[in-house]
Amino acid sequence: MLAARELTKEYQSGTARLAVLKDVTFDIPQGAFVAIVGPSGSGKTTLLGLLAGLDLPSRGTVHLDGADLTRLDEDARAKLRGEKVGFIFQSFQLIPTLTAQENVQVPLELRGDDDAAERARGLLTRVGLGDRRDHYPNQLSGGEQQRVAIARAFANQPRILFADEPTGNLDGTTGARIVELLDELNRESGATVVIVTHDLDLAGHAERIIRLADGAVVEDRPT
Repeated sequence: MLAARELTKEYQSGTARLAVLKDVTFDIPQGAFVAIVGPSGSGKTTLLGLLAGLDLPSRGTVHLDGADLTRLDEDARAKLRGEKVGFIFQSFQLIPTLTAQENVQVPLELRGDDDAAERARGLLTRVGLGDRRDHYPNQLSGGEQQRVAIARAFANQPRILFADEPTGNLDGTTGARIVELLDELNRESGATVVIVTHDLDLAGHAERIIRLADGAVVEDRPT
């Protein structure tokens, strides 16, 4: 599903070149649940952006479901993301003026689905928010808002889902429940799930951990 080959990302810093990622190489099969871990500054978020085609590497390649992202222009990468990729962010990124159901419906309506409302209701019920679908984000707890974000991310039935510190703003118990929910949806839908986190306890819910340090892979093991 995902193949990274010698991924390197460098930035110009004055007269020097700063390497944020250095020759990162790994494969992630379809349906896997993988955690990418490492301390702040290790390159986790930069790597996630490259894997999702939000940015391009200085060197190396990323193949997502057979497509070489480094050979696609920005429009083609955006189209691929719309068709195959879901995102979950630490800050939830919900639209405050829309209800929970309307937030989940957005990606479905953008692609013209006739059953957007019905599917959104079903997804919210699946994440335990069937009775909260008419509430606005400011009427929901942090954990509830993240569950809405998860339902929205799965709305377009992505082949792969990327989550950037999805539990960073949540307490430990709620965070663990969010990761368990991602695991359940991963097993039920068959979508590949890639989580970036600095929390090793939460990463332990994944089936595989890829550890970064100073921009390089220093460990890649099953949990």
